[in-house]
Amino acid sequence: MAANEASDTELNPSVGYFFATPVVAAIVPGAEAINADLVPKVRAQREVEAGKRASNRGGWHSAAPIDEWAGDSGRAIVNAGKAMANQMTLDRSGNALAVDWLWRAWANINGPGHANDFHCHPGAMWSSTYYVDDGGCAENPALGGEFEIMDPRGPQVAMHDPSLIIADGGQNSGGTTITFTPRAGLLLMFPGWLQHQVRPYNGSRERISFAFNLSRTD
Repeated sequence: MAANEASDTELNPSVGYFFATPVVAAIVPGAEAINADLVPKVRAQREVEAGKRASNRGGWHSAAPIDEWAGDSGRAIVNAGKAMANQMTLDRSGNALAVDWLWRAWANINGPGHANDFHCHPGAMWSSTYYVDDGGCAENPALGGEFEIMDPRGPQVAMHDPSLIIADGGQNSGGTTITFTPRAGLLLMFPGWLQHQVRPYNGSRERISFAFNLSRTD
């Protein structure tokens, strides 16, 4: 077959999209009242405990279990995440099920210049972050503080040619990263193995968030 004949051949390929990574987002019902209750509780807890160092560069990461100090508002956030996780979780036969999730949660306060390094959450099926106070980021994206996820498939596409991506039927980062702007009341949920970080926050206020992991109890 001549070269020009081959170029005129029309193919009708069947394309399957595999190994997609879900990142789920929702505004929590009643978020305004929940946040108004949580802001003073988080700040009061910071006064009585030094917190801990995890992935955070600066800022405060609570250490004491939130069920000891965050009350009903803290549990409301976790319960919203558990309900969302059950919507997103099936058994191996594709059937819906209600998982009795084991959870661990903590609060974060980031001030000017604070950030979190890339990390994942070993042992968690789902991980979540919830924004109590976005520090003004929603109104002014120049303040930074974005939640950033790394393409788990690696950087090969970007290293070959940064101008190209593979048509995968979704939000293809082309081997780089995707960012989400914080917004008060926003709950993000993602697989615990997904590498993520928080970019430096450049605002003058404090940005407050909750994070939690969900895993099986058995």
